[in-house]
Amino acid sequence: MIALAISIAGSAFAEQESPPSISKTEQAIAAVNNEIKQLSESLEQASGDERDAIQLQLFQKNEALREQLSSAIKRDVIPKKQLIAQVKIQQKYSEGATAYLEEKIKALNEAIDTAKDDEKLSLLNSYQELQHYLDSVYEGRWQNLNWLKQLGVQDKVAEATLSDLVASRMRLLSASVEYFNQQVGIVDKQVTASPESEKATLQLSQLIIKQRLGIATDSLRSLITIADKMGIETSEYKRLIFEVTGNITHDILNSKVILSILSHWSNSAFDWIGQNAPQQLFQLFVFALILLVARSLAKLTRKVVAKAVTSKNLKFSQLMQDFFVSMSGNIVWVIGILIGLSQIGLNLAPVLTGFGIAGVIVGFALQDTLSNFAAGMMLLIYRPFDVGDFVYAGGVDGKVSHMSLVNTTIRTFDNQIIIVPNSKIWGDVIKNVTHERIRRVDMVFGIGYSDDLLQAEAVLIDIITSHPSVLRTPEPMIKVHTLNTSSVDFIVRPWVKTEDYWDVYWDVTKEVKLRFDREGISIPFPQQDVHLHMVQQDAK
Repeated sequence: MIALAISIAGSAFAEQESPPSISKTEQAIAAVNNEIKQLSESLEQASGDERDAIQLQLFQKNEALREQLSSAIKRDVIPKKQLIAQVKIQQKYSEGATAYLEEKIKALNEAIDTAKDDEKLSLLNSYQELQHYLDSVYEGRWQNLNWLKQLGVQDKVAEATLSDLVASRMRLLSASVEYFNQQVGIVDKQVTASPESEKATLQLSQLIIKQRLGIATDSLRSLITIADKMGIETSEYKRLIFEVTGNITHDILNSKVILSILSHWSNSAFDWIGQNAPQQLFQLFVFALILLVARSLAKLTRKVVAKAVTSKNLKFSQLMQDFFVSMSGNIVWVIGILIGLSQIGLNLAPVLTGFGIAGVIVGFALQDTLSNFAAGMMLLIYRPFDVGDFVYAGGVDGKVSHMSLVNTTIRTFDNQIIIVPNSKIWGDVIKNVTHERIRRVDMVFGIGYSDDLLQAEAVLIDIITSHPSVLRTPEPMIKVHTLNTSSVDFIVRPWVKTEDYWDVYWDVTKEVKLRFDREGISIPFPQQDVHLHMVQQDAK
């Protein structure tokens, strides 16, 4: 532990004598002064680690003394003359402590610069401690001046001296902050581009520079607080801290700080444009040219793939054809974009790595979507239906209008558009009405028990064979099927082309009713006969 040397103030403390009758606060101050006197005497004979320990105790005792003085000044319980004398002693102590600490920090800085990286970390702990003590001393110097004002004394020379010291130290620290911040950016780039064998050394250097940047930033922030109280302009330093740390505080709301930030950004932008505009414009031109070429290649690829997948030898469904055409064009387009981004200086390795990590995260977040995607792939592979087929799938019946890898669009018979997730379709029964080239129309017609069975059969055969859309092969089936409770039922099953199904169904149903009426054949319908029996009661 490297502590403060305050032997300069020790002798001054020793000279203070207490009057015979004093208050409790005066007694406390006298006691602390006496302890400081004893420690100062011990400090003169100490050396090495023992001297550092005594210095630390002196610093702590002085802080205790300052607390007593602050309380005494607020409550006005000690004569002003004595308080002013004590504050004057504190001023001497602060001046000596400032000089001592600055000398120690300068020596330690030189040691850090010449030390090895593994030795710098331990030295930085001592460096940080010294900076903290120096910041405390500056805070104490401003507090001394404030105490004197409260006691009715104004030390303009000390105020001007402190103002110059604070301004000079802020300039020094701001330069250090800017330098270390630039070094952090340089080392970050080196770590990214270096091989694995060199990364350990660079990462240690990166850690050391960041630690030094943090120490300088904390000290600058502490001085800004003092400078604001003294009326010193600090907007540039606040802007620097904001740009380095990125922390948004109430200082950002200050109009001067905002103007400083905007001015610095605009100057940086103009400098960047002046230095990099020609190169960036050329890279943008190359990027745009690559995108145009990629777009043309994507269109050409779609045409080639579209021609290839429509080959009769492949026997791809329309959905499969659309999938390959769309994917081929998109793949060429994505490859073109990646090549274009690489030409403008973007490193694709972290981008592709980020896509991989994002893919895992999105995979967990969109499990239902991935389930639909997998179901879409199964539908494309097994081809249970195609675009234009009439299906019953996922609880919806209608014509397949469009299909993607996650959902299927079905247009119902009353012209509604229903989008069904592929997982629901693949996990349920799929009925394809129009998949086959021909279909059988199943119809049932009933006649009364009193009607001529053979005549009715002949009429049905004539109706079916005379319809132009009924196929001769396979042969239609017309048979007596059921002797029902109130009718004799015929099954009528002609074969038709799939597109003629409903026309045949409706035409035959209509023609059967008309012919049965002309031939005097009845079509039974459910009915009940109700018989009422009157019961006559005997007269008594």
